[in-house]
Amino acid sequence: MWNSIDELIRMRDNKKLSEVLRTFSGFEVADLLANKSEERQLQIFMALPVDLAFEAFDFLSPKTQRYLLQSLPSSQAAYLLKSLSPDDRTAFLEDLPRETIDAFVKLLPANERLLTLKLLGYPEESIGRLMTTDYIAVMRNWTVEKVLDHIKAYGHDSETIDYIYVVDEAGKLIDDIKLKEFLFVPRSFHVRDISKGKFIALSVTEDEETAINAFRVHNRSALPVIDEDGILLGIVTIDDILRLSDEEATEDIQKIGGMEALDEPYMQVSFPELIKKRAGWLVILFLGEMMTATALGYFEGEIAKAVVLALFLPLVISSGGNAGSQAATLIVRALALEEVKLRDWWKIVKREFAAGLVLGLILGLIGFLRVVLWSQFSNIYGEHWFLLGLTIYFSLMGVVLWGTLAGSILPLILRYFRIDPATSSAPFIATMVDVVGLIIYFCVAILILSGTLL
Repeated sequence: MWNSIDELIRMRDNKKLSEVLRTFSGFEVADLLANKSEERQLQIFMALPVDLAFEAFDFLSPKTQRYLLQSLPSSQAAYLLKSLSPDDRTAFLEDLPRETIDAFVKLLPANERLLTLKLLGYPEESIGRLMTTDYIAVMRNWTVEKVLDHIKAYGHDSETIDYIYVVDEAGKLIDDIKLKEFLFVPRSFHVRDISKGKFIALSVTEDEETAINAFRVHNRSALPVIDEDGILLGIVTIDDILRLSDEEATEDIQKIGGMEALDEPYMQVSFPELIKKRAGWLVILFLGEMMTATALGYFEGEIAKAVVLALFLPLVISSGGNAGSQAATLIVRALALEEVKLRDWWKIVKREFAAGLVLGLILGLIGFLRVVLWSQFSNIYGEHWFLLGLTIYFSLMGVVLWGTLAGSILPLILRYFRIDPATSSAPFIATMVDVVGLIIYFCVAILILSGTLL
């Protein structure tokens, strides 16, 4: 199938190409376009039937959508933009340069243009930019029959009809009622007869993370959005929350990996942009590791006297870094899921102190046994092997404890200063632990080995 399509593209047989593409779903068309050059993408898209083009456009990457809208005739580009639901259109436009937004918005009909500008007027990363105005609202004094007729007449334009929203004369939200509740009561009933006056709503100015957590807690397919006066402005649907949650998780993972978050999928990011996103943090981490070299130089005399200490240096330091990375990852994710709050900082510190102490004891015991066992069969650690074993034991305890505390506390500090906790990435924690871990290791060594190896 794919080979025949490539052949039709080369032959520019658009009529035959259109017939073949009619058998595709919108997702399959988007998958086909993702692997083609921009010129081929335009040729294929223009050969699509109108309804299939609308369906496929939703599945395309923002970069491909942008290219097609800029390349297609204005009338066709306007139809495509208008076909997007208000929330999807806002998500597409919000990351574009201002002049590009202006050019695209001008293609829309007047009413759609005003709506789009209104949604884009809400603060970045606010719920206002996530919502759609395609929903079903009814009045309390309506009969069930009138509600069902209203749904039949206007429901096809709604993003979802799982919930019907009840408002008063001023547009203030009173209730949200499941559609099925209208189906199992007499048609002569009024909305007020089945209304309980209870609802869950999002504020239009709250941030996106609030919406994600609300959907997670309440297990809803859609939630209404209100202003400070309780006026119903729109709804947020689960598809946008899933997309947003995926983007947030991807961004956090990339930051935890020690780089800036990519704005586009990996294969669509230009090579210079990829280098730019990664080089900055690598340089910062490299400069941080230079402090490790400075600290190591300070203990050069101790290393010269007891070269055996250098054998365990990577073991001790990496253990602290690994423990810190674990703690940072756990706390960053717990903060994202709102499993913990800043007010829980003391509980977290106590819990992680205990965890770091136990983990340090476990690793310290393994390190101590390593020295003991090897010393039974060789003289690699010399006559003071027991004191060396104790040095490794207590050093691992201290370094792992420090790494665990640093990894758990730093995300809380960043959140307090309204900085993304994911910035306390595993490499950053590891760099911090390396420097302090060296000091802990050699201070313990000096304390235990003075008068023997040192």
